Amino acid sequence: VESSRFLTFMWGLSALLGRGSTIAFCVTSSSSSSSRAFSSTTAMSATQYLLRYDYIPDVLEKRGPYREGHLNLAKQLIAEGKCLSGGPTGPVGMEVPKGALFLFTSADAAKLFVEQDPYVSAGIV
Repeated sequence: VESSRFLTFMWGLSALLGRGSTIAFCVTSSSSSSSRAFSSTTAMSATQYLLRYDYIPDVLEKRGPYREGHLNLAKQLIAEGKCLSGGPTGPVGMEVPKGALFLFTSADAAKLFVEQDPYVSAGIV
């Protein structure tokens, strides 16, 4: 039987941040003789951090003065390679986002984002 490489995901809660939370997960590759949906031809090992925000119900009315700072901080961390992706969450076709997800390369980067994000200090999150 031919050996293949597969991704293994290990999840763990790393911190709770008021109306947001950070979850750490590790992506590794391993060999197996069975087939699975997720496969990789290159070895990989990295821990990434998913930051989840829950927005207040009236986010659209209150985010205005803070939105540019929030978006610029995300863009800065993306440009520095500390944030891999991010954006609003909610039902398909939503008019009002329910929250947001961000994927960071380190716990320190996720913590920095929360500490510097105007949405957090203004109570949007």
